[in-house]
Amino acid sequence: MIEMHDVWKTYPNGVMALNGIDIHIEKGEFVYVVGPSGAGKSTFIKCMYRQEKPTKGNIIINGRSLIKVKERHIPFVRRQVGVVFQDFKLLPKLSVYENVAFALEVIEESPKVIRKRVMEVLDLVGLKNKARFLPDELSGGEQQRVSIARSIVNKPPVLIADEPTGNLDPETAWGIMDVFEEIGTRGTTIVMATHNKEIVNTVKKRVIAIDGGRISRDELRGNYGYEI
Repeated sequence: MIEMHDVWKTYPNGVMALNGIDIHIEKGEFVYVVGPSGAGKSTFIKCMYRQEKPTKGNIIINGRSLIKVKERHIPFVRRQVGVVFQDFKLLPKLSVYENVAFALEVIEESPKVIRKRVMEVLDLVGLKNKARFLPDELSGGEQQRVSIARSIVNKPPVLIADEPTGNLDPETAWGIMDVFEEIGTRGTTIVMATHNKEIVNTVKKRVIAIDGGRISRDELRGNYGYEI
């Protein structure tokens, strides 16, 4: 499902963010990505949806190389990868429904399919009754649920979450984890970069630790392993 083969990333200023990364993540796996600040986690995550392009190596998502794909085809590749950000990135003047529907409108899905699918995912994240609300009328946790709904509305096989609970209080963060757990039961491959030690140590999943641009640990049902 997700493969990285000898992936390196050096930025123009000379900083080496990734140093020979090799991984294989199976379909339906739930993986935490942990490590200290500046270790290369963000670059690792961004390479998975071609926000960054490796300096060397190959990345294969769902059987397709992200390195060989032409620039004009990147938007089509990204339809296979949903992304949830720490800061939500919602469109402030659009309603909850419109924010989620937008992801289907840009791929020219039919209005009938859009209505059905948007209400399905809003129901999944517990916001069906707030479809007409604007983002600033929602709590932070609710805004993150909208972001999750938008990321999965076109049924991507892979979901990438970059610090999805970073701006949330502990109780709200656990509610968001419940949503991810439910999405995972439906066969979606989930890769989550996080600094949330409590969640990683409680909700046991595979843990990939990155330190100095290298994978320092790769453990099934691993622990966070760093002091906060």
